[in-house]
Amino acid sequence: MRLTNILRTTVSAAVVGACAFGFAGVASAQDQDGPTTIDDIIVTAQKREQNLQDVPIVVTSLPAEALENAGVRDIKDLQILTPGMTVTSTQSEASTTARIRGVGTVGDNPGLESSVGVVIDGVYRSRNSVGFGDLGEMSRIEVLKGPQGTLFGKNTSAGVINILTEAPSFTPGFSGEATAGNYGAMGVSGSVTGPITDQLAFRLYAGRRVRDGFYDVDTGDGPRTQTDDANQDFFTTRGQLLWLPNDNTSIRVIADYTSRDEYCCAGVQIRTGPTYPFVDALSTGTGQRPPAAGFGPLPFSRQAFSNRGTGQDIHDMGVSVEANIDMPGLFGGATLTSITSWRDWNGEIGMDIDYTGADILYREQDGDYGYSVDNLTQELRLAGSNERIDWLVGVFATRERIGRADSYYFGADYGPFLSLLLTAQLNAATAGSPTPPGPIPINPGRVGCFTATGQTAAGLGGCLYGLVPATGPGFTVGQGVEDFYEQESTSYAIFTNNTWHVTDKFDLTLGLRYTIDDKSLDARQRNVNGNGATCAAFAANAGAIAGALGAAAAPTIIGNACLPWANAAFNNRNISESFDDGELSGTIKAAYRINDSIMTYASYARGYKSFGYNLDRVQTGVTPVASLLFPSEVVDSYEAGVKMTLLNRTVLLNATYFDQTFTDFQLNTFLGTAFVVESIPELTSRGVDADFLWFTPIDGLSLGGGLTYTNTEYGNFTAADLTNPGNFPQLSLLPGSRASFAPEWSASASINYERSIGNGGRVGFSLAAKYMSDYNTGSDLLPYKAQDAFTTVNGRISIGTEDERWTVDIWAQNLTDEEYVQVAYNGPLQGTAFQSTLQSGGTHPGTYYNGNLDTQTYNAFLGQPRTYGITLRAKY
Repeated sequence: MRLTNILRTTVSAAVVGACAFGFAGVASAQDQDGPTTIDDIIVTAQKREQNLQDVPIVVTSLPAEALENAGVRDIKDLQILTPGMTVTSTQSEASTTARIRGVGTVGDNPGLESSVGVVIDGVYRSRNSVGFGDLGEMSRIEVLKGPQGTLFGKNTSAGVINILTEAPSFTPGFSGEATAGNYGAMGVSGSVTGPITDQLAFRLYAGRRVRDGFYDVDTGDGPRTQTDDANQDFFTTRGQLLWLPNDNTSIRVIADYTSRDEYCCAGVQIRTGPTYPFVDALSTGTGQRPPAAGFGPLPFSRQAFSNRGTGQDIHDMGVSVEANIDMPGLFGGATLTSITSWRDWNGEIGMDIDYTGADILYREQDGDYGYSVDNLTQELRLAGSNERIDWLVGVFATRERIGRADSYYFGADYGPFLSLLLTAQLNAATAGSPTPPGPIPINPGRVGCFTATGQTAAGLGGCLYGLVPATGPGFTVGQGVEDFYEQESTSYAIFTNNTWHVTDKFDLTLGLRYTIDDKSLDARQRNVNGNGATCAAFAANAGAIAGALGAAAAPTIIGNACLPWANAAFNNRNISESFDDGELSGTIKAAYRINDSIMTYASYARGYKSFGYNLDRVQTGVTPVASLLFPSEVVDSYEAGVKMTLLNRTVLLNATYFDQTFTDFQLNTFLGTAFVVESIPELTSRGVDADFLWFTPIDGLSLGGGLTYTNTEYGNFTAADLTNPGNFPQLSLLPGSRASFAPEWSASASINYERSIGNGGRVGFSLAAKYMSDYNTGSDLLPYKAQDAFTTVNGRISIGTEDERWTVDIWAQNLTDEEYVQVAYNGPLQGTAFQSTLQSGGTHPGTYYNGNLDTQTYNAFLGQPRTYGITLRAKY
């Protein structure tokens, strides 16, 4: 029963939440002052309301107060409160990735779905980036670790971030806040809620935030005018209706819209390699950070170089309808839940691809680069319970359309830069040249030597030495690529999750889900403005190149001219593929309650992450791959844990051992020219999760924390084990090694204190900290991409009234100004890390990497610096 009469008169938001969302819906809204005993912590990890300590799953539950105290506004902020979880952004905010227990994906390939699912108010967001943004008024966030496919569906093989926002209230209320901080930060937001009629309530939230960028940008050759990067400028609004037509029915409608108009993301050099003189010669100013002695690592700096714009224009909107209908006469009492959603996300992005001040290669923010996701979902669940069984059955369907546009522009320096690269590389291969011996002059105008029609070996040699002019065509300045990819997918699933209370102390849970996926890809790859002619001319003169410079050098020379964005083989290439597959996933759990304070459990779960397509130009050598399909990923997970509620139910102490094996792990890696998904045969993640929470005897003081130990490693594999064996050289450091973004140790801790000071006043403070041991930030595990152990700290001091009519917060994020790297990556065209032959010696024998021969320039996207400010809140 929906208890409508109570809802019409209550002043308790908790009662509103409990009645509005029903048995199988969103959990009870928790008191605004937060829980005060462990029994107050309610979660919906199994799509029903349960106390946290009764759920045989690793769950980190974070109420609104904890989120506010730690300064959490989006999912990236959330990681400071969650051990074993990392969140990073790369080329833009559209390339944001969450990882749990060292498992996740990275890159800008929207054909790759998430390993960590993001669910907001019951609606699944199919890409992590679609779920990132200001979350507005949050009721709580639950982080579920390990496979959650039975109830949350595919693409939750590593875990789920379940976000619940505040619902409409029948008690009128208003809240607002204004913020000012360093880096020019300013923000305002407000919310109003109340009844429209005695059966209909509403809530409206809106917010706007702006901030200057965290990077100083040297614009080099221009035409970029912005001298900072990674700024913030967005607007978001969310409107809700809660309708209670009768005592047995509640309907919640949510509509939201977010707009971001920002510029992000420039990178900084963390190691500048031997190609520096070429960038320096072609750009206004140095074009990038000068190299350290011996081309070693560079000291930390926020100085970026970008002559082209990095604008990002992102729009996200959607509507969802959740209906809960109590059916007292069905199976002794049941609740039918229906969640229908439509979402539309699109982003148009600009990018300086070379990350230097030279005008080499870029993407214009003109609509030809970016992607969109249009998604429609429907979920139906029927759930009930009796003395012995809690049962749930459901169906889920989704239809999704992804459109990706890709574009490359050749800058005025592209041809000269490639000429400098080629002539520098050829100096070691001139001994057999038919022209005078000695080093070939490093000249920015030598592309035309390779592309002259009917070039001979003698003519090519003479041209390279400057004895005859370079008469062949070069690269046309301006747009060279205009590709479009459209992926359509439909997915259907039927699932059940049932708990049998065998005795008062022993429970068995069985969950099953069968999913059918059908995906199709239609792609159009086009070279424009004569692009590809240079590559074709190089290929046509392969004999002359081999004759003048040696047969061994020819493939590398032609490969440099026929990189994916310049390859003639992609011109007028149409792709049409389709594939369908079905997968059974599920879980079985056994939980035994030793007494009222201690529960032990063991579980097995099988998760599933759908197959997909590489929405990019992918080639082996200079030949486009025949199929862009990559297979599904599955995970088998075993867990054994204990949950303890101690000291008069004021202390939570939980610990879980986990053992996960991923098969065909979908690794999205940057091969120097494109992001490509390659299936790694096996990835294992083993370790321990522990959580602690104490509501101390000191009124208003609580302590919390968590610890995760993880050993996440790739299995041993060879080139023959890969979908594309040609990718193995760039992945040769992986076999038997720790995965990227998988610190061995990760720990979080928080302290929150609040007390009355009399006369209706109150003061409080909070600290939250996160420690991570060292890990590698590159999917290829190159040593220069390693990040040392570090700790970040957030803090807040508050003063206000006990009734929260007004509150002033003085806050700081990354209080100690910790300097760390989010993601390190190879500077495109700027050196070579992996060699073309297996290394028998050097720093990493048995792989294709030798640190003594590494000429690569490495860039990085950095973590945020210290930010601080003041926030004024008002509530009525």
